Amino acid sequence: MKILLRCLVVVSFLSVINCGYAQNPSLKFNGGKRVVIIMFDGFGMSYFKNSPMPYLKSMIEKGFFKQVSALMPTVTNANNTSICTSTFPQVNGISGNFFLNDQGQEEFMEDKHLVLAPTIFQKLKKYGVKSALISSKKKSTTLLCEGTDMVVSPETADTSWTNHLGMPANIYSAEINYWSMKAGIYLLKNRRDIGCIYIHTTDYPMHTWAPTDSNSINHLKNIDNYIRQISEAAPDATILITADHDVNHKSRCIDLQKALKLQNINIKLALSPEKDKYIKHHRGFGGASYVYLNNPADVTMVKAALHKIQGIENILTRAEAAKKYHLPANRIGDLIVLGDSTTVFGDLENEAVELLPDTYRSHGSVYEINVPLIILNAPKHPPASFFNYNKDLAAWLMDKKYW
Repeated sequence: MKILLRCLVVVSFLSVINCGYAQNPSLKFNGGKRVVIIMFDGFGMSYFKNSPMPYLKSMIEKGFFKQVSALMPTVTNANNTSICTSTFPQVNGISGNFFLNDQGQEEFMEDKHLVLAPTIFQKLKKYGVKSALISSKKKSTTLLCEGTDMVVSPETADTSWTNHLGMPANIYSAEINYWSMKAGIYLLKNRRDIGCIYIHTTDYPMHTWAPTDSNSINHLKNIDNYIRQISEAAPDATILITADHDVNHKSRCIDLQKALKLQNINIKLALSPEKDKYIKHHRGFGGASYVYLNNPADVTMVKAALHKIQGIENILTRAEAAKKYHLPANRIGDLIVLGDSTTVFGDLENEAVELLPDTYRSHGSVYEINVPLIILNAPKHPPASFFNYNKDLAAWLMDKKYW
């Protein structure tokens, strides 16, 4: 009888364990460790190198760091989507913040239906893992929300959040990033059932301050402190950090449509893929431009005219750009124009060229392509050779050999 009772106890105990795994399959994923992904908008290598960030850099000594390449054009939506799906733009379909849609209309890329590859949140659902998306910029909450169990933005936060964290600052501030980080910490402390938290900040501080500016250093010191608090709130968590682009000073903006008209060349449209609703960040100007022709036969004539414009460094055809930069051919221009290190493109009201103030900072070109990739508190991860682009940050998480 005693032996029988002992057997019943063991069977009951094993049943509880098995039921626990069945009810919470996330215990199997990543060895039961939660995952925090930080897409630190604008945190390019110039900011990483020039910021003290003592906690992060001390943790890197125990973790993993590599300088990798962002994706072209170096704008938020193209890179954020690639990081969130672990795919190139040619697979996920997001070619910028702004594009010419199938109906020939200019459109912001903010709709989840434009994303053609599964997000990490959708992939994790197969393991029973709940996910939360937190973004300082609300545009990411409508673009990358597929598969999430919770979506939070300080731009749209309701009282269920403001009662805990206070009212968020304006989108044009550094403080809005602190609110987003605090939201992630709150979930780590109070929602143990959420296995993956994806935090996307805003690059307004980088557009406002150079890497060595004391205001920038203070912003990054504060972010460093929040990363420490994330580690303390969830010692079990694997923390993955990368960026979408760097940010640099630009001295000149060219309206390509107007500049070509000065040479008596007409095109259908010159579109800045950096353009979004955050006008104060960059006025919609970026280091790349998608040029649409009235007639494909105009390509040679237009290219010749573009080569005469000071500030243009490279001109690629649609096919060349799609191949070189892994872009979706149906969502870019007939020509892709890239600026030199101090030139951006966009719509100007009157002149073809505008000289920009010393305080103007932006991105979008190959000069903002170098970003850090950081892995903390992961006992196993792929070798350094695996990580070549920011999109590779979380690509290995679904591979069970790293759990």
